[in-house]
Amino acid sequence: MFRGSKILGNLYGIVVNSYYLRITLFITPPYSLGIPLSEVLPPLISENVKRYTLGVLVVVYTFNFIDRQILSILIEPIKADLGISDFGMGLLSGTAFAIFYATLGMPLALVADRWNRRNLIGLSLAVWSGMTALSGLAMNFWQLAVARIGVGIGEAGCSPSAHSMLADLYPAKERATALSIYALGIPVGIMFGMFAGGAIADAFGWRMAFFVVGIPGLLLSFVVFLTVKEPPRGHADGVQTNSAEKNPTILEVAQYLATRRSFLHLATGGGLTAFVGYGLVTWAPTFFVRSYDMSLTEAGFWLGLVLGIPGGIGIVAGGWLSDRFGAKDTRWYLWVVTVALLVAVPCSAAAFMVDVWWLSLLLLSFPIMLGNFYQGTTFAQVQGLAPVRMRAVAAAVLLFVLNFIGFVFGPPAVGFLSDMLVGTFNADALRYSLFTWGFVNLWAAFHYWRAGYYLADDLVRVGSK
Repeated sequence: MFRGSKILGNLYGIVVNSYYLRITLFITPPYSLGIPLSEVLPPLISENVKRYTLGVLVVVYTFNFIDRQILSILIEPIKADLGISDFGMGLLSGTAFAIFYATLGMPLALVADRWNRRNLIGLSLAVWSGMTALSGLAMNFWQLAVARIGVGIGEAGCSPSAHSMLADLYPAKERATALSIYALGIPVGIMFGMFAGGAIADAFGWRMAFFVVGIPGLLLSFVVFLTVKEPPRGHADGVQTNSAEKNPTILEVAQYLATRRSFLHLATGGGLTAFVGYGLVTWAPTFFVRSYDMSLTEAGFWLGLVLGIPGGIGIVAGGWLSDRFGAKDTRWYLWVVTVALLVAVPCSAAAFMVDVWWLSLLLLSFPIMLGNFYQGTTFAQVQGLAPVRMRAVAAAVLLFVLNFIGFVFGPPAVGFLSDMLVGTFNADALRYSLFTWGFVNLWAAFHYWRAGYYLADDLVRVGSK
């Protein structure tokens, strides 16, 4: 035997993986010694792969919000065509979608923690896009409600899986920024939904608007299936997972999170912020049509710009500022949101009390920007609070709270209050209904302040497990 046989006998292996663009040689597997992989090896996933995966997920999330929110710009023509009240339109735009979206998010997240997350996202995208297109065939309230329920069922499989994938791609110090970039799908989707929905409805009718935005999502699902790769679980945190290990149940994850006071407060604060946000996004187009006599095309264009650009700036700025200040003091991961919400309240109140449409839009851009600060850091801290095998379900639990408080109750509550105020304020009933909404952010700011106070201790508890 030649001299190197002893060395070769002790050689553990050479791992060659063209997808991760790495060739790694090691004598003893580091995880067998209790050493995290992240402390021994350079990152196994290339930056190009990370950026491509994040980019595709942003596009998917953009379609998610185009299909979710396009109904808001179509409220007036649908109401006139199908004879539905403001309260009924609030149920269609919020409750019919959100109940199924929120409740099915958790069992689908459980699937995501056990199955290929990429495949679940692609399948979900195909379902919600198809149901959006079918919305254009509805002839009454109940048929449109069934289509909206279908959209909610499809979209329930997207974000928990995407959050879990991104948490495995980006380490904790970069996670709020990464999830903020992912959340750009919200303002971009709303913007394009407003642009397309208003213009198409004015030119071809509201039914065609559903067809035009729904069908491209079916094509995008093939891009997800064919080009996006599934990252190893726990990669960004240097955690070696055991495929034979039993995954926790939804109840176990919920019980775990319920013992973290920071989660209880940030989930409540996020739900209240979403309550304000969904009520505003759903009814703002109708407000500008009724109060300033705008066409759907005009309302869609201007609100698309305001919701898209300041909204996008707010999401990215909120994540970046949270990462920057939170790195120095953990409490500021969430206290940044507290400050933003407090500043947003007077701007929101003023926006609905002016008589000039352009000034209303200008003032509205500030609460829209500041009201989106919570997006990235809220989801990032939940991913940090949850062990690796709980992450998709933890994201679904948070989404359930946010959507149940925000989307189930927000839009119909604005519509209900508007109907109640008609006798007093006549055509300005919706104006005063929306005026009251911004003050709920004071309550939300309190919870983010308390969440920041408890966050550091709860993160330490995760690291000690």
